[in-house]
Amino acid sequence: MLQKSLSKKLLTNVLSVYFLLTFVVTCGQVIAEYVNTKDYIRNELTMLQKTFSRSLTRAIWELNTKQTVTTAEGLLAIPMIEGIIVRDDSGEIISQLGRSLDIHELYSQQLVQEEAIIEDTPSGLFGYTFPLIFEFSGRATQVGDVTLFSSREVVFSRIMISIYFLIGNAMIKTTFLIILFLIAFRRLLTEPLTDLTDQVEDFELDNIDAQRIDIGTSERNELKVMEEAFNKLIDKVAEYRKQLDQTQKELLISNEKLDQHNLQLEQEVARKTSNLSQAMMDLQQQKYELEKQKLTLTEEIDLRRQTEQELLTKQKELERYLDELNMAQERLVGSEKMAALGGLVAGITHDINTPVGIGVTATSFLQERLHQLEAAYQAKTLSPKALEEFINEAKQSTSLLTTNLDRASELVASFKQIAVDQASEAVRTINFKEYLAEVVRSLHPKIKKTKHDINISCPEDLTLNLPAGAISQIFTNLIMNSLIHGFEGIDKGSIDIEITDDNDDVRILYRDNGRGVSAVQLEKLFDPFFTTKRDQGGSGLGTHITLNLVKQTLNGDIEVTSEEGKGLVYAISFPKNMQAPLAMFS
Repeated sequence: MLQKSLSKKLLTNVLSVYFLLTFVVTCGQVIAEYVNTKDYIRNELTMLQKTFSRSLTRAIWELNTKQTVTTAEGLLAIPMIEGIIVRDDSGEIISQLGRSLDIHELYSQQLVQEEAIIEDTPSGLFGYTFPLIFEFSGRATQVGDVTLFSSREVVFSRIMISIYFLIGNAMIKTTFLIILFLIAFRRLLTEPLTDLTDQVEDFELDNIDAQRIDIGTSERNELKVMEEAFNKLIDKVAEYRKQLDQTQKELLISNEKLDQHNLQLEQEVARKTSNLSQAMMDLQQQKYELEKQKLTLTEEIDLRRQTEQELLTKQKELERYLDELNMAQERLVGSEKMAALGGLVAGITHDINTPVGIGVTATSFLQERLHQLEAAYQAKTLSPKALEEFINEAKQSTSLLTTNLDRASELVASFKQIAVDQASEAVRTINFKEYLAEVVRSLHPKIKKTKHDINISCPEDLTLNLPAGAISQIFTNLIMNSLIHGFEGIDKGSIDIEITDDNDDVRILYRDNGRGVSAVQLEKLFDPFFTTKRDQGGSGLGTHITLNLVKQTLNGDIEVTSEEGKGLVYAISFPKNMQAPLAMFS
């Protein structure tokens, strides 16, 4: 029994969506009509100012209260005006007619100085207030103000016909759509499905060839496809039934053959029984042969024991080779650190040469000018103008010397601290933001050759007590990997380093917008000797050293995520404070 019609359910869903959409659109149109009409009424109130302000101004100026009240009553007679308040130059109310708001709460006895819109949502009143200015002998004097009120009831009275039209239009369209959908669903879905259901319920397995269905449509739709599929199923069932009959006949023939085989089997069993005695004798002979094989196996076991002993000896040799390999790896990691330190030395040397060269040039120039000044002095040809030029040039040269020597001093200080930290694992207290700036400054020779940006976000007062050399090596490896691998083929990249203070831990989010790595490369990223720049001298130890520094030296965690073309992200966390190892005294 059909519990719920599919066509009714589908029709209900479609019409529900249409009703909701129609309701929303109609409400939107009503609101828009309300807003437009309200703005139109406000504009009409503004026009009334131009019409009646002159007569009200003159009546108040002449102290003609009766004419003022008459004019106010005339304004109140206009349908869109619900109320009016007229005040004189002292703020006293001359005339207050119809519905209005409390004028004292609105203006506190003060006259309005310019035109303004009034809105009161709870009462539904809104209005327009403007000053009354009387011009006499070229002077402008404010003699009072006027406030005109209208209400939302006036707005609704104007748009009521439009609302009825919108609602009627929506109802007519909805009724027409319901009738159209009912007819379409009944002709295209309900009646064909009912016909199909009746034919399927009358299905008889005994006369399967006559059970084909026909939904009575020539259109190539889902129901037609269902009809064809069902008829194909009927054809397959009829074919399988013919095959079943044929199989039953073959089964009867096979049973007859099986009976014949049983007779032959009984004869064969008798013959086999006669041969069993001979088989027993053969088994006895095989027993003797197995005893011989047992002796052979004993000898083979002894040989395998000897081989096992040799394998144990080889295993000890392999363990020794593994220890030697680990020592070689440690030496290789140390070489990698020294190579990085050597690159740092070369870059810092190049950067120091520039300010030192400028200082030498300035000193040479200053010395030459000093000799010229001395010669002029001894020849008594020294003029005040020449002395003034020398003083100006001397000031410029000393300023240039001071600036470049300060720059060289900063570079040497940064290099000294970073170099000492990278070669040491001593625990010391550092300001994280300042120290990280020194690390970036030490990498300036590499960074300045590119257009890449490094952005650092770190609390100003974040202080750490840990091996500073580990911090230097971690960020050096990460930044150099981004420059060499991440930004390959990219002219202008960006490195963002975000550092947050999480109670006793420090959390670092290192992100670049470079090429990223594939999923296969990401799995091997921390493996030792894994590199994509093997042919260009890459060792593949940078990320492996970083992993060991974070997990072993800093007792922290590091995770990495990446997608090709979307850069690479490291998430690092470690404790802020570490205890310095106890010194050993002899």
